[in-house]
Amino acid sequence: MEFRIERGALTDAVAWAARVLPTRSPVPVLGGLLLEAADGRLRISGHDYEASARIELAAGTSRPGKVLVMGRRLLDVCRVLPEGAVECAVEGSRFTVTGSGAGFGLSVLPLDDYPALPPLPEVLGAVDAEEFAAAVAQVTVAAGRDDTLPTLTGIRLGLDGDRMTLAATDRYRFAVRTLTWKPEGADVSADVVVSARRLSEIARSFGRAGLVRLALDRGSAGFELDGMRTTVRLLDGRLPRHDKLFALADPVTAVTDREPLAEAVKRVSVVADGGSPLQLAFRDGSVLLQAGYEDDVASQRLPAELAGTEEMTVAFNPAYLTDALASFDTPVVRFHLMGPGQRAMVTGHADREEATDPARGAGQDAGQPAHQHLLMSVKPLMWS
Repeated sequence: MEFRIERGALTDAVAWAARVLPTRSPVPVLGGLLLEAADGRLRISGHDYEASARIELAAGTSRPGKVLVMGRRLLDVCRVLPEGAVECAVEGSRFTVTGSGAGFGLSVLPLDDYPALPPLPEVLGAVDAEEFAAAVAQVTVAAGRDDTLPTLTGIRLGLDGDRMTLAATDRYRFAVRTLTWKPEGADVSADVVVSARRLSEIARSFGRAGLVRLALDRGSAGFELDGMRTTVRLLDGRLPRHDKLFALADPVTAVTDREPLAEAVKRVSVVADGGSPLQLAFRDGSVLLQAGYEDDVASQRLPAELAGTEEMTVAFNPAYLTDALASFDTPVVRFHLMGPGQRAMVTGHADREEATDPARGAGQDAGQPAHQHLLMSVKPLMWS
């Protein structure tokens, strides 16, 4: 085996495939990357039973063959190679990497012990890569972190015709984003749960122009774009449906600018030790943020518009509210409030005129994919 390739292209390809390699594994070969060279193409693959990745790119292949080497060590080597062309070859029991006077020899792993990569499931359609990456990022913040409840660490991927729904919840918050995609047929439907961490990594790696092909079967999800292909094992179980939770009857609405509010939340919550709540008191065309109790306190007032009542005071976990606001990229946010200790919905809007239009339902802005973030409010502080 022998091939020639630019250092930058090799480094990017190795880094992309190495994402799925386990940090530690009782099976040493799972820490390896499989390199296959033939007919002017180089294919690099990684696999750890939970996920797989394969990328294919052009290379000068003077001698076809394949080799298995430790993936993270190869990535370390690629990152320190000088810029320019790189010559790679198998010489005896070593894989050599040379370029611009620098040379490395890496031990090879036994190919016979390496498991076959899972096939790509049936392709169901395609979705815009950039929009998909943004949507996954918006819901990932609400996914659980407790591995003893594995289903809650996932993202629901629902398909219904040309509508894709992404949803995540940790029981205290619930984020949903819907977007359009291009199904292969008119009757495409699915409802599966994918690891939020894995899906987030995949979406970020595909966050470029183009269409990501989505494939599903009973046990795995597959994604493919421009020579890159990855699969991930589905999680067992189902996430709860959000339809009834998101149906807020006659909520009080409050509208304010998102970025100043996000900055104020971070500023005021500095004194919110031990997870104490952050209070938002809406009245008289403003919202007063307050945090802390007894010894250390902080507050800040911002302009806000309240509709449905003269005043409303609610409180939130400051970290959850920070995550919710950061998941939007709109200038304005609207709160749909049911009262202290009850559900509260946050939606994003282009401007205050749009946000205060009663004809616009939660997350149903014309021409925009729905993005809704539900939070449970907590008991407000007793301020004197």
